[in-house]
Amino acid sequence: MIDYAAAALSAVALLVLYTVHRWKNPRCNGRLPPGSMGFPLVGETFQFFSPDASFDIPPFIRQRLARYGPIFKTSLVGHPVVVSADEELNHMVFQQEGELFQSWYPDSFVEILGRDNVGEQQGTMFKYLKNMVLRFFGPESLRESILRDVEHAVCSSICTWSTLPAVELKEAVSTMVFELSANKLLGLEPSRSKVLRKSFFDFVRGLISFPLYLPGTAYYACMQGRMSAMEVLREVLEDRKQSAQALGGGARPHGDFLDYVVQEITKEKPVLTEGMALDLMFLLLFASFHTTSLALTLAVKLLSDHPHVLDELTVEHETILNQRQAGNESDADTVTWKEYKSMTFTSQVISETVRLANIAPGIFRKTLKDVQFRGGYN
Repeated sequence: MIDYAAAALSAVALLVLYTVHRWKNPRCNGRLPPGSMGFPLVGETFQFFSPDASFDIPPFIRQRLARYGPIFKTSLVGHPVVVSADEELNHMVFQQEGELFQSWYPDSFVEILGRDNVGEQQGTMFKYLKNMVLRFFGPESLRESILRDVEHAVCSSICTWSTLPAVELKEAVSTMVFELSANKLLGLEPSRSKVLRKSFFDFVRGLISFPLYLPGTAYYACMQGRMSAMEVLREVLEDRKQSAQALGGGARPHGDFLDYVVQEITKEKPVLTEGMALDLMFLLLFASFHTTSLALTLAVKLLSDHPHVLDELTVEHETILNQRQAGNESDADTVTWKEYKSMTFTSQVISETVRLANIAPGIFRKTLKDVQFRGGYN
């Protein structure tokens, strides 16, 4: 009896050892980059999701770049992954999009952003959604309405902030950008977008967290925020569909992005489903307010840390104001397209802020076939 028990324990131990060995040495038709696969199933997920207040390269990436070089293997949320900070390899990934690589995200990320989100679409459908968004947010729209609306929102917010003893900048900027985004996308006034804003703020707080769906965890709060936001979006979409039916199919009375969405989903043979439309609006709201508010907050900090840059920025804008007054412009209180295009130094400051912010430190792609790089790694 003891011999049987010992044999069973030995078999289990061997199975565990074999499983760990296979995990740490995944099959490959060639040579994988150096790195560590971490613990079975969990991999290095906990280290990846460790919070970091710096806007530098995340510690998870920085430490492994120093140890393994610009290309290394790891495992995140149950998936084997190769991380590349190599300029040549990254260029190849973008050049071979759709041939050797395609967009991919782990299941936990897909659940957060929605199974029908634009990042999950490929080929013709991706191009269709991209063109649909650019049709509303392209240069023509920027020139005709977005530039004016942004200036109005900023001036209004600054006037309000000036009456307060102190302002929590990140929260104030996030609120300003969200209200503007909700208005341009969905036609919502600030009073109605307040509930939606709270859901999105809850969503963002748990966005970069370990995917454990249990009450009390950040991921659970994130998913609850998403569900609340989607409920509001469904209500808004349904209201707009009913309004469009009452006014006639071709009517676009609000002039916002939701008008385009309703127009597409109510066609006789729609390409866009209601689920895709909801995930698209959710993603656009998230991308517009979260990334922009982070960059704006960081811009203020960087300008306060570099007063000579602020001085040069001030000179550029004062020059525009002086030229406007000298020319007796009829729309002297509004930034014109010509003035916007003349803000050379401002554009450079924005580009440098976005570079330093590192808002999207990485993207996911999956290989469609075995890929060799520099004749070594597979």
